[in-house]
Amino acid sequence: MSLLAVDGVTKRFRGLVAVDNVSLAVEPGAIFAIIGPNGAGKTTLFNLIAGVFAPDVGAITFAGEPIDGAAPEHICQLGIARTFQIVRPFPELTVIENAAIGSMLRAPDMDGAYARASEILRRLDLWDRRARKAHELTLPDRKRLEVARALATQPKLLLLDEVMAGLRPTETDRIVKILRTLNAEENITILMIEHVMRAVMALATHVHVLHHGATIAEGTPAEVTRDVRVIESYLGAEAIA
Repeated sequence: MSLLAVDGVTKRFRGLVAVDNVSLAVEPGAIFAIIGPNGAGKTTLFNLIAGVFAPDVGAITFAGEPIDGAAPEHICQLGIARTFQIVRPFPELTVIENAAIGSMLRAPDMDGAYARASEILRRLDLWDRRARKAHELTLPDRKRLEVARALATQPKLLLLDEVMAGLRPTETDRIVKILRTLNAEENITILMIEHVMRAVMALATHVHVLHHGATIAEGTPAEVTRDVRVIESYLGAEAIA
C-alpha cells in the first residue's frame, strides 16, 4: 500500500485551475520529487496534501486514511510535516527553541522536547548554533532550521518545498547528504518540490512533472529528463545534449 495516494485531485481558484486531475502514489521509504515551471501548481498540491486547502475533486489518503479536507494539525499528528518556500522561523527565539516547538507535538514534557530538538540539530549540523537567535542565521542555516522544525515532529512523510533554492552547489550537496541519511537511517519518506536538478538527480527515486496544473510526465529521473514535453516546458533545449 502506498504511504500517500493522491487520486484525481483538482483545485480551482475562481476561473483558474491550479491543480488539474493530478494522481500520484508515494511508496514508503521513497524520495519522490515534483518538478515543473513556476506556476505549475506544485505548492498548491502541497497545500492540498497538508490540509491548507480541500480539493474540489478527488481524494487524498495517507497510510490508508482519507485526509482530503482534514485540518492541518490533524494531518501533522498523523505524521506529515512540511517546510515552506519562504522560511519564517520565530526570529527572536533561539535555534533550539524553534526546533523544540516542533518536538512538543509528541514529547511527553519539555525535557523530552529539548532532547529531541538537540538530536535533530546535531543531525542537521546546527548544534553549534543552538543558542543563536533565528534571525541571526545565514540563509543556508535558516533553510536547515526549517527542515529541523519539521523533522522535530517525528514525521513519517516529510514535504520539502524548495529547500535548496538560493543555495550554492556546496550547500546543496550538504543538504542532499543530510536528506539521504535521514531517508536511509530514520526511514523518513520524502516528497520534495525542487528546481535544483542537481539535487533531484542525486536524491529522487521517482519524479512527477507538472505544467499548468496537470501531469505531463512521471518516472525515474533519467526517464523524465529525456521526455520531450519536459524538455520543452521546463528543462530547456540545453538538456537534450
